[in-house]
Amino acid sequence: MSQKGKIGITTENIFPVIKKFLYSDHEIFLRELVSNAVDATQKLKTLAMKGEYKNELGDTTVRISIDTEAGTLTVSDSGIGMTAEEIDKYINQIAFSGANDFLEKYKEDAAAIIGHFGLGFYSAFMVASRVDILTHSYKDGSEGVKWTCDGSPEFEITPCDKSTRGTDIVLHISDDCKEFLEKNKIQELLTRYCRFLPVAIAFGKKTKWEGGKEVETDEDNIINVTDPLWTKAPASLKDEDYKKFYSDLFPMSDDPLFWIHLNVDYPFHLTGVLYFPRIKNNIDIHRNKIRLFCNQVFVTDQVDNIVPDFLTLLHGVIDSPDIPLNVSRSYLQSDANVKKISSYITRKVADRLQSIFKNDRADFEQKWNDLKLFIHYGMLSQEDFYDKAKNFALLTDVSGKHFTYEEYQTLVKDNQTDKDGNLILLYANNKESEYAYIAAAEAKGYNVLLMDGDLDTATVGLLEQKFEKCRFSRVDGDVIDRLIVKEGSEAGQVEASLSQNLSGIFTGALPKIDKAEIRVETAAMGSDAAPVVITQSEYLRRMKDMSRFQQGASFYGEMPNMYTLVLNADHRLLKGVAADMETALHDKLAPIESEMKGLEARRNAINEAQKDKKYDELTEDDKAMSRQVDDDIHQLEEKRQTVWKEYSAGNPTVAQLIDLALLQNGLLQGEALSRFVSRSVELMK
Repeated sequence: MSQKGKIGITTENIFPVIKKFLYSDHEIFLRELVSNAVDATQKLKTLAMKGEYKNELGDTTVRISIDTEAGTLTVSDSGIGMTAEEIDKYINQIAFSGANDFLEKYKEDAAAIIGHFGLGFYSAFMVASRVDILTHSYKDGSEGVKWTCDGSPEFEITPCDKSTRGTDIVLHISDDCKEFLEKNKIQELLTRYCRFLPVAIAFGKKTKWEGGKEVETDEDNIINVTDPLWTKAPASLKDEDYKKFYSDLFPMSDDPLFWIHLNVDYPFHLTGVLYFPRIKNNIDIHRNKIRLFCNQVFVTDQVDNIVPDFLTLLHGVIDSPDIPLNVSRSYLQSDANVKKISSYITRKVADRLQSIFKNDRADFEQKWNDLKLFIHYGMLSQEDFYDKAKNFALLTDVSGKHFTYEEYQTLVKDNQTDKDGNLILLYANNKESEYAYIAAAEAKGYNVLLMDGDLDTATVGLLEQKFEKCRFSRVDGDVIDRLIVKEGSEAGQVEASLSQNLSGIFTGALPKIDKAEIRVETAAMGSDAAPVVITQSEYLRRMKDMSRFQQGASFYGEMPNMYTLVLNADHRLLKGVAADMETALHDKLAPIESEMKGLEARRNAINEAQKDKKYDELTEDDKAMSRQVDDDIHQLEEKRQTVWKEYSAGNPTVAQLIDLALLQNGLLQGEALSRFVSRSVELMK
């Protein structure tokens, strides 16, 4: 059997949904009702401008009042009002918006009409057990009309004695919503949502102190500014005007770095002012400081879908009637206009930054430490922004000089290109703690960048992808001659047995450090270089830094820090240790090394004999022979390590050199630091 028909929706079914779930936040009922009152007033002004209303407009202030005894909150306007027929059409028929009808008829002259959906009025039932509408139409011969509803589908329309033009919405506040009868609460909501509406909004009277108490005056307490700064022509404004508006929006904040006044009519309507605040870190703390308005009605400060993510760090206001909103005006819907607006804002920000850089580079450089967080975030999070920013983004060296990317590569290209043709850009994260490494690099004639921002580690990775044949290396990632390897300039090789013995002695003396692993190696770095240097794995350090920001990479943050203690075999102190070691340990190490050579030769012979056989083809005797040789070598290795460790325990120079390196890198603490101090005193006696 087939059947066609229309799905039936009755008021019994839909009214509870509207009452309880139409809006995500019950507080916005006041915004909706005041916006409706402003609409009614704006409509009347449009009719007067068109000559269709010829009487005096009079006082058009929208008024909000509380009667605590009666338990009512009233929103009153002197706008166009309604007839009984219009109440039946626009109130009784849910979602039949009067604003839409009016916009269709007067679309060339009614840009300031706020409402679009015809549902805002019903938000009143989220806080009211009964709502009364008392209204009188602007039309000649009209009479007062009262509409009453208790939140059920039942309503009543009756004549009333209201004789003045306009509408009063009277909310009988529910028992569970009595906070909306408190003066401070209503003042707060009006300030939040209605602060910039284009029609004067009055809430009670201004007060003054008289006779030791606060008394009301006869002057209306106007809570809004009808012509906020973003609605004015930029040419009519001074810097002081922008700064004052910023301080009004964000009290107790420092003056902004600069601002961008948005004003576009095509292909969408958008006005606003965006400020660059003075921030350097703690990104999330400063989000949600851009406020979205629709025809001067506050909508939300969650603007992620309109403003690119990196620009949510900016502060200010955006106002557009073309941004699609759902019925609650609380969440944005993605569409082509939103994407166009996002692209426009990105372009305007990039153009403004480029303009400041071009016209006053000195001022731009002075502000760079505050700006780079925005710019780096933008380059990392939005591909096309890098192409715009690469011409004004800066690199700063440890002396405080600033360079564009192209300028810096040109500056260091001749001196910091390695033997394979790669440009090596050296950087430090902290001038003080990495001072010795910076000094070693500068002694070679190299320039060192300072990359100490929250996003600089991530930016380094991005620039390595963007720059051709280029690599960034932190100055403490290795000894300097191995950071930029040139023909004939590598850190010299150390004789194998000397390297093995020195490394073994120092390894045996290494202290246990929580969440750190240290390995030892030797290099011939020249007699003038430091005797010991601690370096840290570039790759792992970057991964650990990135784990703070990148989802799914937190396991890197749990990994131990990996350090290398590099011994300079050319330094007199290490030569002294080597000479003393040769004298003190020769008789103990010589037989071990001799036996070790014999065992290694035997293992090589066994491996050669078995190389063409798979493991399961070996006899048990073959396997046992291999295991025995490996066990014997392991036992000798342990014996040698015991010799090294016993020697290092009695050599204060070894312990002192290790502790000096650890101290320089902030790794010497607690009991180990106390032992170092005591040993230092003893060595100076």
